[in-house]
Amino acid sequence: MDHVLCGRAENPALPFDLVERLVTVADEDIAASLAGRADLTRAQAVALVSRVEESAGLLAERGLLTAADIDPVAQPLAAFALLTEGAGRPEWARLFAGDPIVERRERLAACPGLPPDVAKTLAADTDIRVVAELALWTTPDMAARLAEHPHAEVRRSVAANEATPPEVLAALLTGEGMSPARRCLVCDRKETPFVHDPECREPDCELPWDASCDGSHESTLHEMQQQALRNPATPAAAVLGFADHPSTLLRWALAGRTDLPHEVYERLAGSPEPGIRGTLAENPAIDDRLIHRLAADPGHDVRRELAHNPRVPLDVLIRLAGTVRIGPTLLPRIAAATPAEVGELAASANPAGRMLVAERRDLPSEIRDALAADPDAKVLKSIAPHPGLSEAQLRAMVDRHGVRVLARVARNPDASPALLEDLVRHRPPVQKAFREVARHPNATARALSACLQDRQARPVAAGHPALPPEVVVELLADDEWQVVEAAAANPALPLTVMSALVSSHGPADG
Repeated sequence: MDHVLCGRAENPALPFDLVERLVTVADEDIAASLAGRADLTRAQAVALVSRVEESAGLLAERGLLTAADIDPVAQPLAAFALLTEGAGRPEWARLFAGDPIVERRERLAACPGLPPDVAKTLAADTDIRVVAELALWTTPDMAARLAEHPHAEVRRSVAANEATPPEVLAALLTGEGMSPARRCLVCDRKETPFVHDPECREPDCELPWDASCDGSHESTLHEMQQQALRNPATPAAAVLGFADHPSTLLRWALAGRTDLPHEVYERLAGSPEPGIRGTLAENPAIDDRLIHRLAADPGHDVRRELAHNPRVPLDVLIRLAGTVRIGPTLLPRIAAATPAEVGELAASANPAGRMLVAERRDLPSEIRDALAADPDAKVLKSIAPHPGLSEAQLRAMVDRHGVRVLARVARNPDASPALLEDLVRHRPPVQKAFREVARHPNATARALSACLQDRQARPVAAGHPALPPEVVVELLADDEWQVVEAAAANPALPLTVMSALVSSHGPADG
C-alpha cells in the first residue's frame, strides 16, 4: 500500500487536476480513499470504477454511478453495487440468476426489488446457499412459500426475515401445521447421528461448533427458533411458551422483546443467567416493579444495563450510578428528562445525580455554571466538555482537580489556544489529553508539537491543518504509516509537494 498516495487521495485541498491524476494511477486502496471525496465528479467516478471495480460499492451508495455507466458482463461487481442500491436494471438480475458462479447468484438473492421471475428462479436454485439468502430478504409471499422448503437452513432464514407473515413465523416456531424439514447442512455433509466436536481439527470444516443432527436437524431448528423469537413480526402469543424453556439462548432471545405480558418478564427475571437478566433490564417494556427488583440484582452488568433503560425512575438511576460504572455517557432517561427534572438533578445532594445530568449539552447557562463550580471531580468531568464555559471556568477545574479532569477540559469546543498549550505542558502529563488536543480545531502549532511526541496522539496531530507546512512535509517520511497517511491528507501540505507526490507515481499495472 502506498500510504502517501492514500493520504493524498483524502486531502480536501487536493486540486481537481491532481484528483484526476490520482484516478489514473489508483489501486484498490487509493480508490477507496478517492471514492469518499465530497468533490468527486460523476465522470471521475465512472473512470475510477473502470480502473478499480471494487470502488463501485461506495460510489453507487453515494449516487455517483448510474446503470448507463456500467456493462454488467465486463463489470459484474459494479452491476451488483447498483442492484444492491435498487438502481440496477431488471435484465441484469435475469443475467446473474443464471450465472454459473454460485457466489454471484447468492449475492443477487440479497438484492432488493428483484423481478418475480428472478425470485422464482433463485428459489429453485440447486445450491441451498442461494435459496437461504433469498429467504432472508425476500417478499412476504415468497417467504411464505419458502417456509415449506424441505431444507431446514432455508426455514431458518425465513424465520429471520421481518417481511415473513406473522402466521408463518408462528408456525415455524411451534411446528404446528407445518411438515418437518427433510435436510439440514449437517446431514448434507455428515452421516447421522452426528454431534460436532467443539475442538474439531478438520481444516475445511464449515459447521458451527454446536452443530448436530440425529435426523431431526435439531441444531438448525434451534437456530430457527432463535431467529423467530427475535423477529418482531412473530406474534407474541406464539412465543409465550418459551419463557421457561431449558435453552438459555431461546430465553435470551425472548428477553429483548417488548410485546410480552408482564408475568413473562417476571419469569425471565428469575433466570440464573446474568445475560438474560441484563437484556431484560434494558428492555423498556418492563414495569416499575420489575425495575426495582433488577436494581437490587447481584449482577453488576445487570444493574449497568438497567441504567440504560429509558424508563428507569430517576431515583433508581441515581442509586445505580453509585454502584455501577456507567462512564461519560448521556443515558436515555437523562436525555429525556424534563426541565423540572433537570433542575432537580442539578441540585441533588447526591453527586451521582449531578454527574448524570452534567452529561447533557443543552443545559441552561445558570445550571451549567453551577455544575462547573461543583466540588466533586466526577461532576466536573461530565460538565467540562459543555459548550459555553469560559476559559476561567475551565482553568479553575484544572487547578482544583488536575489530571482527573484534564482530558475532558481539552475536549471542550471553546477551549482557547492558550489553554490547550497549557494542558499539554501539564505535569504529570495525561495521555488522553494529548489526543484531545491533537484533534481540537483551536490547537496551535506549539500545542501540536507536544502532541507529536505522544505515540497515540501523533497520527491525529499529523493531520491537523495548524501544523507548519514544513513539519507536515517532514512527517511524510515517518516510520509509522498512520502518521504518513495523516500528513499526506493534511490540507496544510504545500501544493507543490502535493503535485510532486502525485506526479512521481506513474500509472500502476492493471
